[in-house]
Amino acid sequence: MYEQFYGFREKPFTLNPDPQFLYLAPPHRRAMTMLEYALSRDAPFCLITGEIGSGKTTVLRHLLAHLGDSYTVGLINNPSAEFGPMLPWISNAFGLPHQGLDPVTLYQQFTDLLVADYAAGRKVLLVVDEAQNLNAQRLEELRVLSNINSDKHLVLQTILVGQPELRDTIRSSALRQLAQRIVADYHIEALDLEQTRTYVRHRLRKAGGRVSLFSNTAIRLAFDSSQGIPRLINQFCDRALVYGYADNATTIGGTLMRLVISDRERHNLTPAPD
Repeated sequence: MYEQFYGFREKPFTLNPDPQFLYLAPPHRRAMTMLEYALSRDAPFCLITGEIGSGKTTVLRHLLAHLGDSYTVGLINNPSAEFGPMLPWISNAFGLPHQGLDPVTLYQQFTDLLVADYAAGRKVLLVVDEAQNLNAQRLEELRVLSNINSDKHLVLQTILVGQPELRDTIRSSALRQLAQRIVADYHIEALDLEQTRTYVRHRLRKAGGRVSLFSNTAIRLAFDSSQGIPRLINQFCDRALVYGYADNATTIGGTLMRLVISDRERHNLTPAPD
């Protein structure tokens, strides 16, 4: 719609996680470093948390895209609170048969996968995104499954990614053993104003547009209303580009961004960060 008008190759502020637009602000750089550290140190568990829209999944996808062939990865996305036992879901994540199989068979075939990959020099990585939806029982199942690892041979690593309430669940006394196995963890904080400026200009540059398209005032207003949450920043900036296109505005200034924010607030569409 507005891409040609502003000279973009593609939309700079899409809401879907896109690793090519990843801006490693200090919070995201630290999260990435912690993930890389966990893998290099053979940590049984790594925990990454952040508010809704903070960029957790984008960081995770960037990591997975650069792992190479030395890892066998099983990814569980958006588990629901009604998840049954974990083994069928884990089997499905690794492409193993699971329908109609009893728990003993599921456990044995997963163990066989771990042993075979270890013998072939590959590491097996289980990733659970939006893991805050798992209750204590399901998280404990993951902890028990990690017992397959021995002191000398780590054959399974697990990354848990989720919203802050995941930390609250893991802090419970029922999950003390799981907490003790989390060797690396990090919470992704919101961007500050200067990081927001760099973030907006980074995405404009990546999309082929002018980095000066948004004025400092417009970016500050987007920061104030989003509280530094990248997904909300994207929402305000994308809407501002639509308004700017409609008005033939060559620059997104403070007046236009105020209108975007006002319209969203008036219609109760401005989501407040949790």
